Amino acid sequence: MRDHLPVQTDSLLARIPLFDGLSPDELARVAKGTREVRLSKHDMLFQRGDKCSGLYLVVFGQIKLAFTSLQGTDKVIEVMEPGESFGESFMFLDRPYPYYAQALADSLLLHVGRSVIDHELENDHQFMRKMLANMARQLRDVVGDVEAYSLHNGERRVIGYLMQLLDASQFEADDVTIELPTIKGVIASRINLTHEHFSRILHALHERGLLTVKGRKVHISSVAKLIAAAENG
Repeated sequence: MRDHLPVQTDSLLARIPLFDGLSPDELARVAKGTREVRLSKHDMLFQRGDKCSGLYLVVFGQIKLAFTSLQGTDKVIEVMEPGESFGESFMFLDRPYPYYAQALADSLLLHVGRSVIDHELENDHQFMRKMLANMARQLRDVVGDVEAYSLHNGERRVIGYLMQLLDASQFEADDVTIELPTIKGVIASRINLTHEHFSRILHALHERGLLTVKGRKVHISSVAKLIAAAENG
């Protein structure tokens, strides 16, 4: 179900890092060009080839960005979490989306139209810097993914992904439990593995006493030993 602006749009925008620091007047101006998008789990947000007319901001929920290969399998590019935005590059290039977007959970998004973004870029240099930094981060992540797919074996990709889920304080810890943010099939596609290969790697790490998995809960007996396993793999 997709509706127009809720009364709280200004406050929702203020929670998004991209708009942090904007004055109440500036937030109100952005809100006028913003619409609310509510999706139920599995709803499609847009299809590959649809026109990009602005950027999306995730307030809550999860959005999968993916495309379907020639073999008919899905390749997950990214899973967007609350506070993250997407669509900026294709908005500026005036190009259609090269992937589709689907809700992995009940989600609320804000769609900010291009005319609003253009106006803020022209009048607020701080906003421009934030936008450029956000796009640079996304490019860095893409480059990192390509490097991982090209140079790292499956076990290193899995361990690397798990490390991304840790807080900084947990890297020297033992007996750490983390929760996978989505289903294993989506994670496997995200790191360019089949679901079966991903499961086999988790099982092999379990057999070596490095971790245990129950549903989405992953218990790591020693983060240092798990990192060492990746470095030696």
